[in-house]
Amino acid sequence: MPSSPNLFVYHQQEIIPLEKAYLHISDLAVQRGYGIFDFFKIQNNVPLFLDDYLARFYESARLMDLPVPFTPDELKKVLYQLMAKNQIPESGIKMVLTGGYSEDGYTPAAPNLIITQQPVSLPTEEIIQQGIKIITYSFVRELAPAKTINYTTGIRLMKEVKAQGATDVLYYHNEVITEFPRSNFFIVTHDNQVRTPEQDVLKGITRKNVLELADKKYPTAAGTVTLTDLAQAKEAFLTSTTKRIIPIVQVNDQIIGNGQPGPVTLDLLQDLTTLENQHALVASF
Repeated sequence: MPSSPNLFVYHQQEIIPLEKAYLHISDLAVQRGYGIFDFFKIQNNVPLFLDDYLARFYESARLMDLPVPFTPDELKKVLYQLMAKNQIPESGIKMVLTGGYSEDGYTPAAPNLIITQQPVSLPTEEIIQQGIKIITYSFVRELAPAKTINYTTGIRLMKEVKAQGATDVLYYHNEVITEFPRSNFFIVTHDNQVRTPEQDVLKGITRKNVLELADKKYPTAAGTVTLTDLAQAKEAFLTSTTKRIIPIVQVNDQIIGNGQPGPVTLDLLQDLTTLENQHALVASF
């Protein structure tokens, strides 16, 4: 998400122009890549499922032993002040909590909280109708339940992903699938069971919403999903805040199902879109 001019950010206990926001090089985010973040979407000036995202943000901070300098209600006030200042009805807000200005480059100090807002766009209709290809890679994120700023492996693999004409890379370990660098993963079996990995994954908010929506219509399970399960699946898709649901039609050299986005995937995408629209409408009143 590229930076846009004339935006404001929260940094050093105040809302300031984006171009004036800097971190000192002693921050552990710079020195050691130590920190956490979270990101939520704003639709029609309404932050979607904000309480869920804040709960995950505070849990990530707890797991990384980084005290958040606000209570959730205080943080909400800052977020709404930033939204009022920027006035971007369709956007995303990213909250970053760093390891702070460390005296020895290793020991955490008082965390720095940085909050930015940028315009955001959703996947095109062409992507939804065609689906995407992904590749696989053996890797498990350290401290997977925390949304840390460490994306080294995913970024390093971007060149290989592009070289293979793919869109993303799916992690697995000992044949057990976990997650994408920035998304959760689902399969649909031939009896229309919707399944998603449960262990060693970040519990995405969109993942949570999709599980709840799917449970109203289909058999649903969160547990172990293997590469064999994927090879035998009728459909596959990924979920994330900005991607919603994107169909997966090819994994490495193998076609999934009939090579087209499946009906269960597209049905759940419609339900998720409706849920988001309803949430934005109700919260705006």
